[in-house]
Amino acid sequence: MSTHTEFLRRLPMLVLSAAFAGWLCLAGSVSAAGGMGTLERIRQAHEIRIGYSDHTPPFSYQLPDGRIVGYSIDICNRIAESLKTRLGLQDLSVRYVARTASNRVQLLRDGAMDIECNASTATAERQKSVHFALSHFFVGTRYVALAKNDFHTLADLKGRSVSVLAGSTNVSQIAKVNRSMKLNLSLVVADSLQEAFDMVTTDRVAAFPMDDVLLKTMIAGSTEPSLYDLSTDMVSAPEPYGFMIRRDDQPFEDAVDDALRNLYGSPQIASLYAKWFLEPLPGSGVNLDLPMSDALTTWFAGFR
Repeated sequence: MSTHTEFLRRLPMLVLSAAFAGWLCLAGSVSAAGGMGTLERIRQAHEIRIGYSDHTPPFSYQLPDGRIVGYSIDICNRIAESLKTRLGLQDLSVRYVARTASNRVQLLRDGAMDIECNASTATAERQKSVHFALSHFFVGTRYVALAKNDFHTLADLKGRSVSVLAGSTNVSQIAKVNRSMKLNLSLVVADSLQEAFDMVTTDRVAAFPMDDVLLKTMIAGSTEPSLYDLSTDMVSAPEPYGFMIRRDDQPFEDAVDDALRNLYGSPQIASLYAKWFLEPLPGSGVNLDLPMSDALTTWFAGFR
């Protein structure tokens, strides 16, 4: 069986396993804030708090005029509309909460945000701390390097330094490859995507391993895209992105996943995808020209 086929076969089981684990840990469906469930807090406050990244296009980012936009943001705004109807509210405001790769889990635990709407990989390790909603994207990890250096394979990086984003799954991915292939890499930790990418631009490091869709976006938005190459080797196999929410809050988990099932099973999802991956991005005009992958197409088709 091919890796791709096996990945698709396991996706529903991964989602169900995460949901079942959350059910087993259910303790009164309470949130981190004062013992009140998230749905009830939203009902009382008429507000949902959505976590975002200010610079992770096309998933979530901030425009110069202050608006928060992106593929993930559009989907979460539709979740908010669904919750408004589900709770019988006349109005439901959205408060955007800035998060980083390092503090996103803590913001959920503290109750500062209700749902993180960006591009977080739904790993088994993270599922011990948070619940992941039904996936909205699938991504693989590659590395970006300067084209002049002619680095394309993992072996090309032997003995060199690479930048990594603090709090990302890519840190453990490249560390695992480093050990298994005995590459003797030096890892330089950065606090933001842009900082890690800039280390490559200035030749401070040889490469930056990251989700390939994010690297493609950064390359396309750079002043000279031709300066960069993506690796031919994959650092990791494709994995799902999901919206993170607190664990042990089954009613909210169910409400979010119900909203996503309805969206994924409708024609809206194809239009929404095209807006962010096949058309110029608001604020930059960059067109990723990235057709929907077979994995994502098959995933959405399963909800029709």
